[in-house]
Amino acid sequence: MTELKTLCKQAGVVDPTPHLTPRHFIDGQWQASTSDETIDVTDPGSESVIARIARGTPEDVETAVVGSQRAFDQWRRLTPAARAEHLFRLADTVRDHGELLSVIECLDSGKPYAEAEADIQGAASQLAYYAGLADKIEGTTTPLGEGFVSINRREPVGVTAHIAPWNFPLLTAVRGLAPALAAGCTAVIKPSELTSLSTRTLASLFSEAGLPDGVVNVVTGYGQEIGDALTAHRLVQHVTFTGSVATGKHVMKSAADNVSSVLLELGGKSPAVVLEDADIEQVAEDMIWAIYYNAGQVCTAGSRLVIHESQHEAFMQAFLPRVKDLTLGHGLKGRDIGAINSAGHLAKIAAYVDDAKKRGLAIRCGGKVTRDPESGKGLFFEPTVIDRLEQGDPLVQEEIFGPVLAVQVVNSDEEALAMANGTDYGLAACIYSRDVPRALRLAAEIDAGQVTINQYFAGGIYAPVGGTKHSGFGREKGVLALDNYLRNKNVTVKL
Repeated sequence: MTELKTLCKQAGVVDPTPHLTPRHFIDGQWQASTSDETIDVTDPGSESVIARIARGTPEDVETAVVGSQRAFDQWRRLTPAARAEHLFRLADTVRDHGELLSVIECLDSGKPYAEAEADIQGAASQLAYYAGLADKIEGTTTPLGEGFVSINRREPVGVTAHIAPWNFPLLTAVRGLAPALAAGCTAVIKPSELTSLSTRTLASLFSEAGLPDGVVNVVTGYGQEIGDALTAHRLVQHVTFTGSVATGKHVMKSAADNVSSVLLELGGKSPAVVLEDADIEQVAEDMIWAIYYNAGQVCTAGSRLVIHESQHEAFMQAFLPRVKDLTLGHGLKGRDIGAINSAGHLAKIAAYVDDAKKRGLAIRCGGKVTRDPESGKGLFFEPTVIDRLEQGDPLVQEEIFGPVLAVQVVNSDEEALAMANGTDYGLAACIYSRDVPRALRLAAEIDAGQVTINQYFAGGIYAPVGGTKHSGFGREKGVLALDNYLRNKNVTVKL
C-alpha cells in the first residue's frame, strides 16, 4: 500500500486508500461477506497489490437480491419525475467525485488516467441522459372500436443483474444501470474480480447522495461462485452481461432456468474498411485510437483494417510513424498507452503474436511484451501491426483484445464486404470514403450492430450499440436501451 500512496503523491492526485474496504455494498451499507476469504487486487501498471475485495458467496448474493426486491417495491412506485431527480443527483455525485473515481479506475484497470477520467465523465453523462428520459416513458393505446379503451402500459421488469467486464468497469456498469433505474428497476451488480473497486465506491457514493437503500447493490467475487447464483436467482427478472462469447452462452443458459430476459454484448473483431478514395491522413490518425485506445482492450476496437491495395502503402507511411511515437507507462504518468489488465491476458496477447512470428507473418511494428520504461515494472505490450493477413488466419478470425492491428488488403468493394462480414462476430464497423452514398450502400450490407462512416468511435451515449452473430443481441445506449428494462402490459376496459 505504501507504493500506492507514493504513486498518487507523485502524480498529485487523491489517495483512494480510505475507500478500498474489502466488503460488499448491499442494502445501503458496507457488509462483510459470509466468507472470510478475500481476493487480491493488483495495479497492472506496477504489479503491486493495492487492495483486497470480498470473495463473495451465494449467500451474499441472496442477501443482495432480496434487498433489491424489497427496494424495487418502493422504487417503482416513485413518480418518474422523482426518479429523474435522483438520477440527476447521481450524475452530479459522479462529477463531484470525478478525481477519486478516476484514480481508482486508473489503478485498478491499468489504463491511462486521462482515459479513466473520460470514462468517469461518460458515466456521469449516461446518468444525466437517462434522468432526462425517466419521465418520458410513455405507453400507447390500441383502437378496439366504440365501447372499449385498451391501454398498453410500460412497466419495469423488476430486479436486474448486471455482470460488468474488466476493461471499462464503471462505465459499462453504469451503461446498463442508468436506464434500469430510469425505468423503475433495481440492480445487483457483479463487477469483474479483476476490477471491482470503482463500482463498489460508486454504490457507496450513491447512497450518500440519497439513493434509497437496496436500489443499487454490488457483490464481488468470482463468476463461477457468485455470477451463477445471481443470473439464476428466482427474483432476478433480467440479466445484462458484457464479456466473452463462452461466458455469455453460459449466462444465457443459467438465466433460462428462471426464464429471465438477457442482454448480451460479447466479443468483436470489428473491421475498418478503407476505400480507395479515403482521406489517408484522417484514417491514420483515427485508427491510432480505434485500435490502441485502452491498449486495444475494447469490445468495439477497430482490430481489423480492410484496406484497398491502392491505399495500403500510403497508409503504412502515415500510420507507422504515429504508432512509433506512442508512449507507454503507468496510468498515472500521463503516457499514451497503459498496461494490459492482467498477467494472464498479457500472455494470451503475446501467444497470438509469437505464433505470427513463427509463421513468418509481417510484423510491421511492435510485437513484444515490455515494461514501464521508468520503473521496469508493469504488464505492457507494444502497439503492433501485422500486415497482409489471409481471411482464415486466427489473427483475423479470433478476438485478441489487445493492441494488435490485423491488416487485410482488398481490390474491390465486393471483396471488402466479404472480408468485413467473414468472421463470426458482428459488433461494430467503420467505412472510410469521401463518397458518402457509396459508403452508405456498403454500410447497409455490413453485418454489424453499429456502422460508422469517416470516424471510428462515433455516436456516444445517443447511438445504440449491440451485436449480431456471436457478438450478442440486445441494444445498449440511446433511447432503445430502456426497452431492456420495461415490459408491456395491456389493460382493456369495456365501457
